[in-house]
Amino acid sequence: MEQQQSNALSGARVLVVDDDPTVAEVVTGYLDRAGYVVDRADDGPAALARATAHWPDLVVLDLMLPGMDGLEVCRRMRGRGPVPVIMLTARGDEDDRILGLEVGADDYVTKPFSPRELVLRVESVLRRTRPAEPSATLRAGGLTLDPAARRATKNGTELALTIREFDLLAFLLRHPGRVFGREDLMREVWGWDFGDLSTVTVHVRRLRGKVEDDPARPCLIQTVWGVGYRFDTAGQEG
Repeated sequence: MEQQQSNALSGARVLVVDDDPTVAEVVTGYLDRAGYVVDRADDGPAALARATAHWPDLVVLDLMLPGMDGLEVCRRMRGRGPVPVIMLTARGDEDDRILGLEVGADDYVTKPFSPRELVLRVESVLRRTRPAEPSATLRAGGLTLDPAARRATKNGTELALTIREFDLLAFLLRHPGRVFGREDLMREVWGWDFGDLSTVTVHVRRLRGKVEDDPARPCLIQTVWGVGYRFDTAGQEG
């Protein structure tokens, strides 16, 4: 079953950036067996050079790199073009994980990790980047989302959303007025029945910064205290 899922995504190019040769070799081996084309780099400048030569479909990026850390590598790559990023972080470094999400990482895995889990995370993120089935354009509160083209605008201005931000916004727009807990959003948007719920919190905060007129006083993505989040139907256009 897992092999069939991997084959559906075979041929996607994954850039693995880690200065630990053992970790890089194990990750590369698992991804290669799953059918991916894998490039490797052991520091930030090498990663940027590799990405320039062959733009990846996804990057597995270690946070702690010599010279240029993973946060800066992520920023520079995102400055060149959209690319999903899974950050590798040390267990217990919650602040660093949140920083990774803040700069736009789509997911993260803590070390030590199961290589099989990482492959599943890669599959999950890449599956969401594939062309979607034709579906209706979503409109509300000045927002317009085209799920097939994965394009979002607000009042005609295009929004620079990461994969997870787009998916989160699309999910909320499809269920206006309904309240979802962080566990619900983790399951429905990330596809996981478990995980660090701060991931959801950070993505909601980032999304508000892009879609709200005043992120400090959100009108579209409302917090329902003690429960979760709701896309407010009062913000919809008639």
